[in-house]
Amino acid sequence: MLSTLLLSALVPPAFVLAALDVNLDDKESIKAAAKLVAADLMTFYHGNEPGMVPGILPGPPPDGDYYWWQGGAMWGSLLDYWHLTGNDEWNDDIYQSLIHQAGDNRDFMDGNWSVSLGNDDQSFWSMSSMIAAEVAFRDPPEDQPQWLALTQAVWNEQASPDRRDDACGMGLRWQIYPTNQGYNYKNTISNGCFFNQGARLARYTNNQTYADWSDRTWDWLIDVGFIDKDYNVWDGAHVDDDCKAITKQPYSYSPAVLLLGMAHMYDYTKDDKWQDRINGLLNRTLEVFFPDGIAYEPVCEATGCTFDAITFKGFVHRWLAAATQLAPFMREKVMPVLKTSAQAAVKQCTGGDNGRMCGFRWASGQYDGSVTAGNQMSVLGALTSLLVEEAQGAPVTNSTGGTSQGDADAGVETVTITFAPIKTADKAGAAILTIMLLAGGLCAVGWMVWE
Repeated sequence: MLSTLLLSALVPPAFVLAALDVNLDDKESIKAAAKLVAADLMTFYHGNEPGMVPGILPGPPPDGDYYWWQGGAMWGSLLDYWHLTGNDEWNDDIYQSLIHQAGDNRDFMDGNWSVSLGNDDQSFWSMSSMIAAEVAFRDPPEDQPQWLALTQAVWNEQASPDRRDDACGMGLRWQIYPTNQGYNYKNTISNGCFFNQGARLARYTNNQTYADWSDRTWDWLIDVGFIDKDYNVWDGAHVDDDCKAITKQPYSYSPAVLLLGMAHMYDYTKDDKWQDRINGLLNRTLEVFFPDGIAYEPVCEATGCTFDAITFKGFVHRWLAAATQLAPFMREKVMPVLKTSAQAAVKQCTGGDNGRMCGFRWASGQYDGSVTAGNQMSVLGALTSLLVEEAQGAPVTNSTGGTSQGDADAGVETVTITFAPIKTADKAGAAILTIMLLAGGLCAVGWMVWE
């Protein structure tokens, strides 16, 4: 490892790797490289082609490698890309995808994805719609879902008693539907996403209710032990034993989503307790997930990460960079590490037919042979994170230039479905359809559990 570090120290900031040429000390060079990485990311997307579903990457398994939530994550990455580079090449796809996947109830809960729909999955889409509000992305017409209202709808649904119970004291379960594998599990990422959205909604709308819920969620994560006294952030626990047996696996996106929410809480409340908490969690996050200053996924990187986990590094880069806009005291620690990590990330981009596709194991110093949308998404996030100082001020609010229309009651209404009277022929057809649906559902669940 030491020899690798010494070697990397000799590498100048400008280096040529096949088709990807970037100088990390030059903002225009970073933008040019990010444009290529974004274009390569979009080669995995086919939702803008005739007959395809807008918004999603190929899947979910067994129909493709990617789950529904990863499409939402991709559009968030590309929203940041547009905001920080000014390149609007993919804006029509972003717009179409968020609107389409909002669903008929305008809450990112389309029934097509119910077999693997977790609270965190829903949140990744609504966090992207929140980015759209915060960066003043073009607003849809009045008859279409609005960015702010979409996030409010998801937040309202996740705050409702329908999603919560007394198991383990409070907290969201991982899965939304009781029939889904993982419904008996409460985890940090689902509750961290809820915390994150509440903090951002509080700041955007100046509504204390959202902040109060985020305060309670933070306290619960501490009380249940998902965040320990040393600021380790663990995955979660099963409700069967009241969350006593904690799964002590650290995933990088969990502390990162919390840190971005904490920065919003700091900016909104002006309370020093959030600065103290940020410093504690940030120090531990950099120690665990950036050994030698390079993003690393300790749970799985050595053995092989799932298609989910390969996306986490990009989120961490983007969310830590965004947090520095609201908690400037983070910059001195965060930005040098993000630059070192981004340099390692770009050195991976020498694969594929075009000679610039990016790998996953950034710390290895060489391309690892993997070609996935998640790899491209992560390197894009690493590059754009270095442009955060290019942003014109902090994310907007409804009093500082934000134009997205909200609806404080979005998601509260209960949808009632009325069925026509059942006839004899319908019963026979229903029996056949039920058998087919059960078989298909079992296959889908099997793939989800396997993943």
